[in-house]
Amino acid sequence: MQGTQRTDVIVIGAGASGAAVAWRFAEAGVDVTVLERGGWTPPAASQSANWEWVLQTERHPDPAIRKAAADYPVTTDATPIRPALFCGVGGSTLRWGAHFPRFHPSDFRTRSLDGVGRDWPVGYDDLAPYYDLNDTIMGVSGLAGDPANPPRTARAMPPLPLCPATTRLAGAFDRLGWHWWPSDSAINSTAQPLGKRGACNHCGPCGLGCPTGARASTDLTYWPLALKKGVRLETGAQVAAIETDRDGRAIAVTYLDADMALQHLEADLIIVAANGMGTPRLLLASRSMAHPEGIGNARDQVGRHLMHHPTAIVTGLFDEPIGMPVGAFACALYSQEFYESDVADRDAVRGYQLQGLRGQGPLGTALGGYARRIPWGSRHHAAFEANFGHGASLTVTVEDLPDPDNRVSLDERTVDAASVPAAALSYRLGTNERRLLDHGIGRAREVMDEAGARDIVVTPLSRQAGFHFLGTCAMGEDPETSVTDRYGRVHGVPGLAIVDGSTFPSSGGVNPTPTLQANALRIADHLLGRIALSPTTEDETL
Repeated sequence: MQGTQRTDVIVIGAGASGAAVAWRFAEAGVDVTVLERGGWTPPAASQSANWEWVLQTERHPDPAIRKAAADYPVTTDATPIRPALFCGVGGSTLRWGAHFPRFHPSDFRTRSLDGVGRDWPVGYDDLAPYYDLNDTIMGVSGLAGDPANPPRTARAMPPLPLCPATTRLAGAFDRLGWHWWPSDSAINSTAQPLGKRGACNHCGPCGLGCPTGARASTDLTYWPLALKKGVRLETGAQVAAIETDRDGRAIAVTYLDADMALQHLEADLIIVAANGMGTPRLLLASRSMAHPEGIGNARDQVGRHLMHHPTAIVTGLFDEPIGMPVGAFACALYSQEFYESDVADRDAVRGYQLQGLRGQGPLGTALGGYARRIPWGSRHHAAFEANFGHGASLTVTVEDLPDPDNRVSLDERTVDAASVPAAALSYRLGTNERRLLDHGIGRAREVMDEAGARDIVVTPLSRQAGFHFLGTCAMGEDPETSVTDRYGRVHGVPGLAIVDGSTFPSSGGVNPTPTLQANALRIADHLLGRIALSPTTEDETL
């Protein structure tokens, strides 16, 4: 092992929450070292003539298919939903669609309001100033005034435009009398000179990257600020364990560096931001005399209550062409008509969001994508012409209730280079989630019918819906039923905090990134002993 090094704060993970909290600490003058398994993604990686093939291979969301050197092993025998995540500077924001909604106030109080799940120890108002701060740094296009959400400050940029397909869906929502609104998107609709990020050129394959830098990812937003403030970022660092002293306090991290040398780094505070799968994996693997069942796991709570966002996709195919796949694929419009609980209507609590998806490219269309696989042979060309440029989709994204049997555990049969066992996913879809999916599919069908679709194709549960890992180290006031307190501090483990989506007591029915980043900033400010502040100088806004 190399000689021991020391820093004030170690952050494990350089993604959405890790980048935010590293910047916040460094801005306060704290010495911060960030350890990240992956590396930087070069800008050229987003410029590919065969982008659809790249998205199905080396940039596929599932690590078992992608097989990147930075990925860690995951066992998925006991789950119908495949994992979707990315290791690297920027984390899964390198591979996302950048839809940027906030949680509703009710999402923080599901137990109080509906008798299900768990209440957060904080509420919407606690996160509101951090939502605003995060919006400023990430850059958000959108339109203020959505009646389905609390008031918020005006968006810095206007919303991304609708295309002919999503305009047709908007008209259908209007005729049905249902709510819809232009998406809040972490994508520049106008060029931003600070940081040299251009405007969206509507090329479409956001999951590959962004050649103009319009789509926000934390390698383009938080990381330039963090590095300017002096954060030390070490890439290719595979963490082996969080170490504790005899009293159980977290004091150091051991890891393999990019040259596969074992390193030992001490700190006053260790912050884990490795997502809702990677974080419990690391805590469970970090066994010691003081923590024989894994760090923070004295009450068998680490890894439990795994929540995704179960997703169905309803695709309408139209007789006439309704536009090529132009524009950000997941950032057009959404409907939260059915977001809040209505048990009498759905025979289920909580709700879901409908989100518009633009049509797919030629390869995606041929392979079936959101609809049906196009036959090969003599019927191929006719079927392709009837589908390509003729489709639009709605996702049904439902709230996932916490279930202790849905969990992340360890599979000791497989280890990574640092000898950390594989993450084993165990997940089953609950009755409430099935009822919400069924209800949402029915309403999405109504929209497609109203829009004039000649054919409607339903994917009742998307296997690739494992893009959100939430709840596996949930925050709460009671150490018997939670892993951290309201400030992310792990119960019974001084010197250790968690800031990623694993701390969520509930999942909400929308994408979690704005909420997990806001929560990370809130936790950072508490640990620093200060309140929310805006960036201090003009050049700190990208």
